[in-house]
Amino acid sequence: MGFEVTYCVPAVWPKLSRALGLLLALWLLAGQAQAQLAPTVRVSGSVSEARTRLPIPGATVQVLRTKRGVVTTTTGDFSIDALPTDTVLFRALGYKAQRMALGGTGLSQLVVRIQLARDSVRLGDVEVVGDRPDRAIINRALRNMKRPAPPVVSGAKRPPKPKPLFAVDSTAPKAPIPTIASPVSLLYDQFSREGKQRRKMEQIEAEQRAEKARKARAEYNKAFLDNRGYQP
Repeated sequence: MGFEVTYCVPAVWPKLSRALGLLLALWLLAGQAQAQLAPTVRVSGSVSEARTRLPIPGATVQVLRTKRGVVTTTTGDFSIDALPTDTVLFRALGYKAQRMALGGTGLSQLVVRIQLARDSVRLGDVEVVGDRPDRAIINRALRNMKRPAPPVVSGAKRPPKPKPLFAVDSTAPKAPIPTIASPVSLLYDQFSREGKQRRKMEQIEAEQRAEKARKARAEYNKAFLDNRGYQP
């Protein structure tokens, strides 16, 4: 013989739940209506710097309860609506934030002058952990660059060369033009003292020109480590 248990739900529970839901909705609507019908305070005024008394444009004025706010004008003026129990927050970049509690005031309009103090921010220490690649390339190029050697200055001063009493003509005598008609001039140029002196002076002048060209080439190429492509 078995037993069968049957649960019977009273018909009054659905009606009670609907009544409770209706009462909760009415309570929420009454709270919103009371909040809307509550008297508001028009808070207006200006925001300026505490030290210089200059207006601060772009400062934010925010009601903490609703998170709604406004921005000050170029002259630092603002205007915002709030409840008498709200707290208004004033902030600006580079200044310390300031709060103002209305404290349940019964006024419909409140004019304030807010002065913000400068906020000193201390930066942390900067640590250099490495050099930039372009700087390393520049340093390597500077080390590879050939620098001119300083001139050697001798301590002993030599006396100037004595000047000759008479003008000295160091030019070689002009060689005679040898011709077939006068072969004597050719023999004279080859074996005479004047001919030998003329050839010696020509050799000296050629050596001087070669030395001058070598010095000019060295002066031009002294700024390059590899001057094979820069020789004149």
